[in-house]
Amino acid sequence: MFFSKRCENYNIWNKNKGIGVLSAEKEKAKKRDPNNPCLFCTDPQGLSLDSKLAYSARDTYGVSPGHTLVIPKRHVASFFELTAEEVAACMDLINDEKKNIDEQFHPDGYNIGVNIGPAAGQSIFHVHIHIIPRYEGDVENPQGGVRHVIAKKAHYKR
Repeated sequence: MFFSKRCENYNIWNKNKGIGVLSAEKEKAKKRDPNNPCLFCTDPQGLSLDSKLAYSARDTYGVSPGHTLVIPKRHVASFFELTAEEVAACMDLINDEKKNIDEQFHPDGYNIGVNIGPAAGQSIFHVHIHIIPRYEGDVENPQGGVRHVIAKKAHYKR
């Protein structure tokens, strides 16, 4: 079985595998609350890699070509709630996805990040790790990288 029980609603993806889903249904799905039921527990999209404790999928709202999410199968909201084994499984998938993304998209760099809590911008409360491929010229000045989450602190003098 692809998914283990992680939420009250689980394994729906395995039931219909997204085959024959009508565009009207997809539009309705985009407008629904991604937390009720949990999108990552019930309807993963763009599946890429799978392991015992986690899986990866292309981000449906990717900010760059190859933007990928690594998602633990157990439903927890925060990265800090993951077990050591789950963190290791996620890191393994991050490394495997980097190889896939390098082969397919040839990025010039990467940002890897996790949003934890509403103040940090988390909108789906099932922990997920973003692998964001970066490309020369994708922003005017990439200095500061992830520091841009607080725009006034992003650029700094060395």
